Amino acid sequence: MKRRYLFIALAVVLIAASVLTYLIQTGERRSGRQTWPARNLEVSQLDASEIKNLGWNPKELDAVFNYAASLSTDSFMILTNGRKVGAFGDLSKSYSVHSIRKALLSALVGQQLASHTNELRLDATLQELGINDAPVPLTELQQQTTVRHLLRSVSGINHPAAASGSLQAEIDRRLGHTENQPGTIWAYNNWDYNALTTVFESAAGSEVAEAFDVRIAQPVGMQDFDRSDVSYNFDPQKSEHRAAMFKMSARDLARIGNLYLNRGVADGQHILAEKWIELITSDFTETGIEGMRWGHGYLWWIPGADTGLPKGTFWAWGLGNQALIVIPEWDTVIIHQSDTTEFLKRFIPLISREKMTGEAAIMQLISSCRGAAARETEYCTEHRFITRREFNKLISLVVAARE
Repeated sequence: MKRRYLFIALAVVLIAASVLTYLIQTGERRSGRQTWPARNLEVSQLDASEIKNLGWNPKELDAVFNYAASLSTDSFMILTNGRKVGAFGDLSKSYSVHSIRKALLSALVGQQLASHTNELRLDATLQELGINDAPVPLTELQQQTTVRHLLRSVSGINHPAAASGSLQAEIDRRLGHTENQPGTIWAYNNWDYNALTTVFESAAGSEVAEAFDVRIAQPVGMQDFDRSDVSYNFDPQKSEHRAAMFKMSARDLARIGNLYLNRGVADGQHILAEKWIELITSDFTETGIEGMRWGHGYLWWIPGADTGLPKGTFWAWGLGNQALIVIPEWDTVIIHQSDTTEFLKRFIPLISREKMTGEAAIMQLISSCRGAAARETEYCTEHRFITRREFNKLISLVVAARE
């Protein structure tokens, strides 16, 4: 029975990865710009004078929340100077955060480097750390990959990996099938992140769930996180390295954001290594992708100048355009979450039974909500897939609301 559930979980993650590839490479081509009915949501906001004092335009901020209410967003929150400027949804409910897991892994590495018993060096090679792979072993050159290379997504290693799905096509395009000099080519590569999980657990002497709970969740005061919210995706026929998957609530994600705003300090304690935050926004790689994914460093995305977000902004992103956005210049954290469960229930059969490509399946589901009558259905109102174009518009409205 356990193996059956493991197989189902693996299938969901692989399919989610194929959606991720489509979003990174193409966006949502031909997706409509129709108006969606506003949902009956209770939005809590500060009064207009307080909103203005925190640097926001109250009228423009209303436009942000009105637009978010027309999406299938499940929780949305803006915090400035530690105050909840506005929010809607159940902020205590945990959702799968998908690829936001990578930024949470980054935080664990940053915490490990702050530990008095730290045995992990960013410039340590896989060879020095005794890290290899199976069934396909690393070459001598690949073993010269460092921890920093993994954090910067520049290992250059094109190996099969758990949870990669259709990401492999893009990885092949960037990395090819021969050896690459470590540190020279960027690729959004789950092998790097899964190998980094192995590196971290070896150095920390504990699994991700325990380490995150004791070293981050408890010190920053998370209210909803439980160790059972971390699970592993493992495919030993591809690799010995596991993908650690997370579920998390909006208010707990916000605590991660505030930890970074506070330069890694929580309750007077240095949780993250000094200068960890500076590394994210200074030691990154330009990805060749425009907009919100213009740069990538230490498992966080860096928005391009064309987004209007101030320099120094960084963010974590997951399937369904889930987001944890940290904006130091505005002393602001933004959380955007969507439950992808109902979407995947429709998406998976199109892939597995109908043999559609990821792009074709997404486009069919987007098209299925175009008609006026369809837009009123529960799925299209509450659970439909939020497109990249819609998410980018939401960000542009946020920028316009900042005074």
